[in-house]
Amino acid sequence: MPASTRNEIDDFLAQKRLALVGVSRNPKDFSRGMFHELRRRGYDMVAVNPNLTEVEDTCCFGRLQDIAPPVEGVLVMTSSEKSEQVVRDCAEAGITRVWLHRGAGKGAVSEAALNFCRQQGLRVVAGYCPYMFLPETPFFHRMHGFFMKLGGAYPAYGARQPVAKQGSSS
Repeated sequence: MPASTRNEIDDFLAQKRLALVGVSRNPKDFSRGMFHELRRRGYDMVAVNPNLTEVEDTCCFGRLQDIAPPVEGVLVMTSSEKSEQVVRDCAEAGITRVWLHRGAGKGAVSEAALNFCRQQGLRVVAGYCPYMFLPETPFFHRMHGFFMKLGGAYPAYGARQPVAKQGSSS
């Protein structure tokens, strides 16, 4: 599947009601930091984790299909082994924008999830971390983006580019 473009990333981040699937019960986990930061920036964030009932004083849902009103996009921060089921749940819930988070390793990116998104016409951001594209991001995340630009792996505006194979660094 072609790599995500900056247009697709900007489209996802322009949505104001997002779900984060895989938000952790551990308040120090990266997913919780992401959830908190997106809320702080004005996003209407909905937590999804079948093992929790509440995150940061907001209701946590067990499934995407149970969220009402529906969200406009889903940030997937699960293992790659779980991401295909998550994108299937997105399609069932009528959610057309998906971001398969990748900070290190595979993250949520899997060939099965990408293939399903393509077959169903879901708009997918494959890989990357949203922090890299938010304004006024902490230094570490800006440096991550800088090194991706140096290596030619930073997403560009316009036409899609070929995706790096699983296991290659980015």
